[in-house]
Amino acid sequence: MSDATALWAWAVRAYGREGVAETCLSLQDRDEQNVPLLLFGAWCAATGRALDDETVEAACDVARVWGEKAIAPLRAVRRALKAPLIDMDGDAREAVRAQVKAVELEAERRLLADLAALTGPPGAPRAPLPELVRLSRSWGGPLPRPVLARLAERLSA
Repeated sequence: MSDATALWAWAVRAYGREGVAETCLSLQDRDEQNVPLLLFGAWCAATGRALDDETVEAACDVARVWGEKAIAPLRAVRRALKAPLIDMDGDAREAVRAQVKAVELEAERRLLADLAALTGPPGAPRAPLPELVRLSRSWGGPLPRPVLARLAERLSA
């Protein structure tokens, strides 16, 4: 299994854990964090992959490009289609929304594949919180340490 496939599978399983989706959405919507980037950091910790300063910087650059040029615009369209709209058939709107969601998920999968390509071989597992804090700090904005700690706890459960 390639690192890209392994990271995607890990991220899907992790996101499905109790409380992880809600915590990730809070980090994304309230704290302006990049959830795939954070999941990448947690996966690196879980699999013992090193995240040196150069890798962290490159990971943030890759996540920023994917986020700004593909994921955020797709998310905006998906969210705009969530509520019923005047003069738009509800079934057609939902069908298009589902297609946009699928493309958004594919963009996130491709982002994770690009992130996985930045890492080296696995090693001894580590606690995820230091990596989450490091990536969040490099991403920018106020550091949401309590929410990152909650995410680390839920990913470690």
